[in-house]
Amino acid sequence: MTDAEVLFETRGNIGLITLNRPKALNALTHNMAVEITRQLGEWKIMPSVQAVVVVGAGDKAFCAGGDVVKVTESYKAGTTEWRDFFHDEYLMNITIDEFPKPYISLVDGITMGGGVGVSIPGDFWVATEKTLFAMPETGLGLFPDVGGGYFLPRLPGETGMYLALTGARIKAPDLYALGIASHVVASDDVDAVVEALAGAEIKGNDDVADVLKRFHTEPEPAPMAEVFDEIDGAFSGVRVDEILHTLELDESEWAQKQFKILMTKSPTSLKLTFAQLRRGEVLDRFRDNMRMEYRMVNRVMAGNDFAEGVRAILIDKDNAPQWNPNSLDRVSDEEIETYFRSLDDLELDIAE
Repeated sequence: MTDAEVLFETRGNIGLITLNRPKALNALTHNMAVEITRQLGEWKIMPSVQAVVVVGAGDKAFCAGGDVVKVTESYKAGTTEWRDFFHDEYLMNITIDEFPKPYISLVDGITMGGGVGVSIPGDFWVATEKTLFAMPETGLGLFPDVGGGYFLPRLPGETGMYLALTGARIKAPDLYALGIASHVVASDDVDAVVEALAGAEIKGNDDVADVLKRFHTEPEPAPMAEVFDEIDGAFSGVRVDEILHTLELDESEWAQKQFKILMTKSPTSLKLTFAQLRRGEVLDRFRDNMRMEYRMVNRVMAGNDFAEGVRAILIDKDNAPQWNPNSLDRVSDEEIETYFRSLDDLELDIAE
């Protein structure tokens, strides 16, 4: 297989995207985002491409996220590479969301952060028994970007807020129960699904659904279903402080576990993520959410916690980030508001 970071081919009636960095768990790079956007632009107007399918190379991951170590190094070095990465990644997310033909993600393996962004905005999100999904950004001093502000608050009840704040890792049964996964197939059947889609006459989403239905297997009962009421009760607070207070007072094992998890996260990220989801749930268009998230990420880069989270979790791996501020009461609502202000000449450049 070629050394290219992302592969494109037409197979039958589909365009096939293969994320091709298996040794790096197919982590998304700036070049990959640019190339995917470019290729989708070509396939959009190519009559022979009736749908697009995206897969990950190797047997471990679909896409484990973006190359955030490189991003933080760029900011420290004073280069613009970090801004270019987020700008073009977010344009890719919008391109996927607005792609006029069926876009099918076969999400076989670890899928976090940027990997969610390359798949969630599409039309079909297919999980396997190997799928492991998470938006772990609050533990990195970031927020669930790449569209998290749009899709997470549209999940049932307060499950999106729960996933966003805690960074909980979930598998196929929960993904299907929440409606993130449209279908569940066996990992061994992924290649067969690709071939079936390539050989199908696809005039719209119904034709894709017919193919995927042939391979779909009902997953086991969703573990999260047992605590849906607890999630809705605890995570419906009007402030992050209220959510933590509710969990702290609840003596159940589940509530105490969530409280302890949240206490390890960046206080700024918790408040910022809460505000992001509450704002995102009332936005009409995905692209408006991405414009909001681009404003947010530019402000996050200028702060302390993202670089510190990347250091603690991914570079030194001491898992002991020193958040600053280090408590929720030291993060003012006024400060959080600044993350959502216009960037003036540096706004996300979205063609209308």
